[in-house]
Amino acid sequence: MRIVVVEPYNKNWLVLFEQEARMIKPILESEVVKIYHIGSTSVPGLSAKPILDLMPVVKNIHRVDAFNEEFKAIGYDALGENGIKNRRFFRKGGDDRTHHLHVFQLGSPEIERHLAFRDYLIAHPLVANEYGKLKGSLAKKYPNDIDQYMAGKHDFIVEAEKKGDAVVYKSKECLNIIFLKTLVLIRKL
Repeated sequence: MRIVVVEPYNKNWLVLFEQEARMIKPILESEVVKIYHIGSTSVPGLSAKPILDLMPVVKNIHRVDAFNEEFKAIGYDALGENGIKNRRFFRKGGDDRTHHLHVFQLGSPEIERHLAFRDYLIAHPLVANEYGKLKGSLAKKYPNDIDQYMAGKHDFIVEAEKKGDAVVYKSKECLNIIFLKTLVLIRKL
């Protein structure tokens, strides 16, 4: 059974992200465009479940399935779309998971959504602190119920995503995505 635990921010999460990204990049080979650190562990100062969320962006989502065995060799379980269309989801560590991979194809609106939420929290530390407190209280209230924990965060996330969407194109990362989309379109011509 998974126990919901929220910990204070750990500066080592960035180092762990970089190490994991270095292991993932060679597996995806020339298919990978960029690997982003997303989720609460990517926001400095934010309390989080100690599970790193990585978001590899790829050229063709359907080619990712061919790498399932290589991901398995480094400890990941392939879960297909796992509830989000045109995503490939992998988790590492079973019930004691340590990493999630959310793989999307370049151009997916999910990429901008994740980056906008992350960037909004980074740009608004007071909002991030409020979110951290909410997660801490939910983890205490529902230590054995991840579904209730997730449901308890829903309204906060939706509201923050709306505010983040308003500034999404000001985000450096999102500008990079727009640039990459343009390059892909030019190459197709």
